[in-house]
Amino acid sequence: MTVIEDRIAMADNADDIDSRPELTLDVMFEALEKMPVPEGYKVEIVGGNIYMAPQRDIHWQIIRRIVRLLEDRFGMDVNVFSDVRIDFPGELNGFAPDVAKLRDGAEKNPQGRWRYGDVEFVAEVISKKTADNDYGPKRLTYALAEVPVYLIVDPYQGRCRLFTQPKSGDYTTETKIAFGDDVDLTDTVVDLTVETDAFPRD
Repeated sequence: MTVIEDRIAMADNADDIDSRPELTLDVMFEALEKMPVPEGYKVEIVGGNIYMAPQRDIHWQIIRRIVRLLEDRFGMDVNVFSDVRIDFPGELNGFAPDVAKLRDGAEKNPQGRWRYGDVEFVAEVISKKTADNDYGPKRLTYALAEVPVYLIVDPYQGRCRLFTQPKSGDYTTETKIAFGDDVDLTDTVVDLTVETDAFPRD
């Protein structure tokens, strides 16, 4: 039993097991909100597993640069967010992308959350402890959700990996770009160029 399951369990014995709430993203996030999560930590649920990672200054500098590029390209009213929960397909995938751009006209669902089907662009700036998620299950989940453009920025290795053209649960195109070279997104839905020469390294 996980810590969250233990926290949300309403019964301590087998006779009362049916009184436990079904383990859903809402139940898990509600339990997390009651726990002493340190300030400045990003919390995500990937495949039913909870991950917490501190927001580092270098990561935030990269995130801020990408957000500014999107605002410059689409205007200040663009639907772009950082660390906002979006529920993605698959079993218990409540992600909080470092950067998520939604299509024009996107609206929240009846529960007050953004729909994954409206996400056009995601950028993740990796942390050492959660890098496997960004390269693995999150990449596959974004592809399953048909997010057209997924960019991973790796300040440890000084490179980016760009994934486009999702099909059948994975991306069919992958491009590696070293810091100092431009990430060319002009033929994608975001239609811009990401200059990486000023991205800091960790």
